[in-house]
Amino acid sequence: MAYDASTLPDVSGLTVGIIGGTGDQGRGLAYRFARAGQTVLIGSRSAERASESAAEIAALPGMPADATITGAANDEVARRSDVVIIAVPWDGHAATIAALAEPLAGTIVVDCVNPLGFDKQGPYALTVPEGSAVQQAAALLPNSRVCAAFNHVSAPLLADPEVDRIDLDVLICTEDRELVGVVGALAARIPGMRGIYAGRLRNAHQIEAFTANLIAINKRYKAHAGIRVTDL
Repeated sequence: MAYDASTLPDVSGLTVGIIGGTGDQGRGLAYRFARAGQTVLIGSRSAERASESAAEIAALPGMPADATITGAANDEVARRSDVVIIAVPWDGHAATIAALAEPLAGTIVVDCVNPLGFDKQGPYALTVPEGSAVQQAAALLPNSRVCAAFNHVSAPLLADPEVDRIDLDVLICTEDRELVGVVGALAARIPGMRGIYAGRLRNAHQIEAFTANLIAINKRYKAHAGIRVTDL
């Protein structure tokens, strides 16, 4: 069946926590979700840094007066959130997630990390023993509901208050089909976005790796390229 936004669940009451919310991708997602009216928690190893980041985001243009965005240490954010987005650098991915296994039990976890390396020839995909970043997360979080999404969303576009719409599709990989609706509905809170089911976790590797191609496209054409799936 074709994409039908009317079937998406109501996620407006969910609290979205972002682990790595002080980085570019995390800050951008936090801004967009808070701007859309979602309750957002910024997570960092330093509660003070998280609070400072939350205050900076809350002061950005376009933020509604009643926006709810606060910061706390990662552990607290994991415990208080309904949905947690992992947006940490790849080199700290495993350690950060492993430390949060207990507070993330039973929680929806969305991994948007791309395992990439960089050399003189540009970005390239790294080999992950588990298969992909999200499969590593799933192995470390056996009691959480895990999916991959938001891997290809441009951080500069997310953070730009003058950009009202971000017209792209968010590819979602998961073993839990119910998560497709929840995460798709969260994506739809950002004008222009759609969440599209793209297969099981084993299919996430090529999605994560494709970000290297997008970086090359952006560099060549001075753009902020995204993905749009046709015929849906």
